[in-house]
Amino acid sequence: MLPPVSKRLDPATAFELLSISAKLLFTNGQTTERMVAAVERLAAVLDFRASVFPRWGELVLRIEGTAGSHYEIIAAEPAGVDMNKVVAAMEVIDQVCGGHMEASAARSALEAITRFPPVSIVRFASMAAAGASALGVIFGVAHLLSLVLIALSAGAGACLRRWLAGKSHNLFVQPFSAALLAGIFGAIIVHLQLSSVLRLVAVCPCMVLVPGPHFLNGMIDLARARIALGAARLAYAGLITLMICTGLLLGLAMGGVSLPPSGSFQPAPFVCDVMAAGVAVAAYGTFFAMPWRMLPIPILIGMLAHASRWEAISMGASAEMGALVACLIVGIITAPIADRLRLPFAGLAFASVVSLIPGVFLFRMAGGMVDLVTLGDQTSAGLIVQIASDGTTALLIILAMAFGLIFPRICIDWH
Repeated sequence: MLPPVSKRLDPATAFELLSISAKLLFTNGQTTERMVAAVERLAAVLDFRASVFPRWGELVLRIEGTAGSHYEIIAAEPAGVDMNKVVAAMEVIDQVCGGHMEASAARSALEAITRFPPVSIVRFASMAAAGASALGVIFGVAHLLSLVLIALSAGAGACLRRWLAGKSHNLFVQPFSAALLAGIFGAIIVHLQLSSVLRLVAVCPCMVLVPGPHFLNGMIDLARARIALGAARLAYAGLITLMICTGLLLGLAMGGVSLPPSGSFQPAPFVCDVMAAGVAVAAYGTFFAMPWRMLPIPILIGMLAHASRWEAISMGASAEMGALVACLIVGIITAPIADRLRLPFAGLAFASVVSLIPGVFLFRMAGGMVDLVTLGDQTSAGLIVQIASDGTTALLIILAMAFGLIFPRICIDWH
């Protein structure tokens, strides 16, 4: 074993290493608590005491030690999720803390991690297509042509998102544009009469855009009394969802088509449902840049979760209770696994339960609200009831998922 890292770094040098570590973890989806703990542990090895105060858009970092102190505000926006970067950064921190890497080498390694490329466009687009089609299967799409159309729309939206990523740094352009494209594509499908399941052909490509990890990280921050940061994360996730709804409905409207405010779907058979859930998990693992070697873990967890939900609902449980049961199982399993593999909990947990997100209810509620404004005084009581029902169902499912995933995480941390 190499000797421990030198503890005689000057405050400025130690601060640079700590700031790079904190920013890497914070901006790529690591939970706030784990990020703070990692920075404090690294600072202790360097013979400093670190204080980290995360806020949306910045990290306030202060270090103190016998060699002096340093204080600075670091620009850092927690708007991304990149598991590959988080895993690599945590490995470097562990090596430094274990005395296997010197500070100078650690800084170079962390700077190299910041330059990791995103997943290839081929993998990104193909998995977006596969994930959207899998969600279509889960919600009852049984015709091959409809699944192909969903895949084409989602794949084209993924290519558009990647192109826009190089053109604009606006956080909302990508989801809005991809949803707009899905809406236009759905309207064209209606006019060509290529599919009878307009709602799902238009909605499934938008469901892969839902920012689940930001919802989870926000709820975790609120549960730990980080009110300002948690509220900011939830506001960010909510604005992205609003942009998705706006893009979808605008795209449909441009083609003279509206999203039906009501409707039902036939659930897929058990085997198809579980297999499709595994495909959806693989797609989200790709979106979050999860290393290939780790991808089977959330896939298996996600398939188990969906099997549990399917069984719960078949025994008479509501959709909300089924989501709660599935997410409790996922939370119990993923919390220790995330710690063991140094993965961001929110990304791993959400990837495992992505197929449970009530996107259909959210988009259907949005479509109903547009109809409500259009009809005005001629609005029927049935439409109002349907909007309220969709909104309440979506809210309860989201709350059940959040509680099921977060409660085991907090209990494990508490012990």
